[in-house]
Amino acid sequence: MKKILTCLFLCCLLAARAADNPNVKKLFNVTSGELKLSFMVGTDDRLYQLAFGDASREVTPPAKMPSREWEFLPPYGNGVLTEPAIQATHVDGNTSTELHYVGHRTETLSPGVEQTVISLKDPAYPFAVDIYIKCYADQSMMEIWNTVTHNEKGKVVLHRFASASPVVKAKEYWLTQFAGNYKREATLSEERLSEGVKILDSKLGVRAHQMRIPSFILSLDGKARENEGEVLAASLRWSGSFQFAFDMDWNKNLRLLTGMNPLGSQYNLERGGTFTTPAILYAYSRQGKGEASRRFHRWAKVNAVRDADKDRPVLLNNWEATHCDFDEARLKQLFDGARQTGAELFLLDDGWFGNGAYSRDDDKHGLGDWEPSKKKLPHGLSYIAREALKRKVGFGIWLEPEMVNPQSELYQKHPEWIITQPKREPILGRHQEILDLTRPEVQAYEWDIIDQTLRPNPDITYVKWDCNRYITQPGSSYLQAADQTHLWIDYNWSLYRLMDRFAKGFPNVMAMLCAGGSGRVDYGAMPYFHSFWPSDNTDPLGRIKIQWGFSHFFPASTISAHVTRMGKRHLKMAIDVALSGAFGVDLALDKATAEERAQIADAVKLYKERIRPLVMRGELYRLVSPYESPLASLSYVAADKKQAVVYLYQTKDGSKARVKLGGLDASKKYRVEEVSLPKGAASRFPASGKVLTGEELMTRGLENPLNAQFESAVLMIEMI
Repeated sequence: MKKILTCLFLCCLLAARAADNPNVKKLFNVTSGELKLSFMVGTDDRLYQLAFGDASREVTPPAKMPSREWEFLPPYGNGVLTEPAIQATHVDGNTSTELHYVGHRTETLSPGVEQTVISLKDPAYPFAVDIYIKCYADQSMMEIWNTVTHNEKGKVVLHRFASASPVVKAKEYWLTQFAGNYKREATLSEERLSEGVKILDSKLGVRAHQMRIPSFILSLDGKARENEGEVLAASLRWSGSFQFAFDMDWNKNLRLLTGMNPLGSQYNLERGGTFTTPAILYAYSRQGKGEASRRFHRWAKVNAVRDADKDRPVLLNNWEATHCDFDEARLKQLFDGARQTGAELFLLDDGWFGNGAYSRDDDKHGLGDWEPSKKKLPHGLSYIAREALKRKVGFGIWLEPEMVNPQSELYQKHPEWIITQPKREPILGRHQEILDLTRPEVQAYEWDIIDQTLRPNPDITYVKWDCNRYITQPGSSYLQAADQTHLWIDYNWSLYRLMDRFAKGFPNVMAMLCAGGSGRVDYGAMPYFHSFWPSDNTDPLGRIKIQWGFSHFFPASTISAHVTRMGKRHLKMAIDVALSGAFGVDLALDKATAEERAQIADAVKLYKERIRPLVMRGELYRLVSPYESPLASLSYVAADKKQAVVYLYQTKDGSKARVKLGGLDASKKYRVEEVSLPKGAASRFPASGKVLTGEELMTRGLENPLNAQFESAVLMIEMI
């Protein structure tokens, strides 16, 4: 009742201010927890934004009409000087667009979730834009996208189509991006923005996020801090090429244009058609980026991750052990190792398909020919899956349905199915080409790959969906000449339809999203998958920073983390790093020593019995950043605050004397215990075995004895 009265009061106050201001037709707010968008409809009928940010700040209508740069979705060609959010050429050739406010409506979709739709229309053309703002009040998050429709007599050409373009106002802005390259994914880089336009983008089309994920953090009035300060964290729900433009004017107003990359993607919209942009997600926090991350994680588990409450299985992958060189006997040896160490699922990676001249014995052959190899699997997939089940180990399989090798039966039959440019020498990536998903026959074929692999083999309960190259020659022999620029966009919408069909058609098959590492990590694809593969770099020193970067937006349950021999690091550190995500193993257990197998078996048991519930459902607290200290430390705290797991990793020589924890109940007592210790080893942590209050753990912290590179520790914190 109090909230209703407060809203009524604010509405009455805004209405009174609008009535007193000769420049204002209407004032209204869209509020989501601590985040608020304030709008004004001017007497010129344009939609202006007054504020975007802290919901507690009072917004005063301007004494005079705002400049056109404050339009919420600025169109091109009729007086707006800022970077345009919408650019279109009308059927008569007019390159300008004007958008006037028509009305807005708000509806409750579910408890705590409201959606506002703001309708805009060009006064001279039957051309309209609807802005959708979906509010998740409990997480102070907004999801914003728009649709473009028209009823002109012909095709309207869309040149720019931002998902949103709000303006923020602060004294200074610090931008954190998550860039990198293969094996260096999601690397943090922070800079202070200056006047002008800063662009972060991808032009890769498919596997589009290898160089930069479609997410950023904007800190207002200072560098981003973990536990304090005002931040906006944003992530685009799109697996293709994207563009983020940060446009700051001389008055330090910063416009945030986010959406699909318009490069090479102009779109011919038919009369009566609808063009929908992907949604941009914004989480707001007054308590630093740590709380913004937790809000993203809570939101994702309810709204954007498949079967979020379902435990991710501990799996053994054969790639590091065998690559494409295996047979049934070798796989059975690996199944035995999985059973002996307690792994719950065996994932058969690349190399299980292709026959004759196109046998998949390396990455140059067979991709596209998804018949099981008679040489490697003479008894077929159902047989080998049952052999795993006999050992009480589940069975999963690797697929790359979007790709084809020139050295394949499929390519020989259908060379026209690939994405390429005519009259150009083909450019291969990892010896393969991309199948053109805009083509209906390819859509049907890729579904058949999935269906004919899984439906006759119901004991396959896991899929690793891979994607190993970019678009370098964006041409389609299916699309009409005038519509070639639709490829980048239509490919990804077709991909989502395929993924959706897979998830609905096989609801009991779990799935990992992989694209040569992190080439496709976004909340457009994640609703169809349970986890993702963040990098082919499994060296624990590299993985610490990679997983740290992804943790800003994605919950730990989605981040696959495997123990391997990459980097030739200490096995203990490799285990301890993998224990902080969706845990798995990727090494030849039959070639490991008895001591190593026992060490891995102990880690699997510890994970399943004590750590996994916290990784799957706990709240993340990043404690010490590897970008600021030789030590990296993070923790997951149970929702009821009764348990926590703390990880400490020495990435370099050097000491961090104490580590302060977060998220505990200050008034309760907790027992500290070091786990993941080698057999017979005693803990070096002075607090291990002792009882401390939550307040002590969060204010004084834990004394840390680690100081040499490659040292690591895992601590359990239990309320007593």
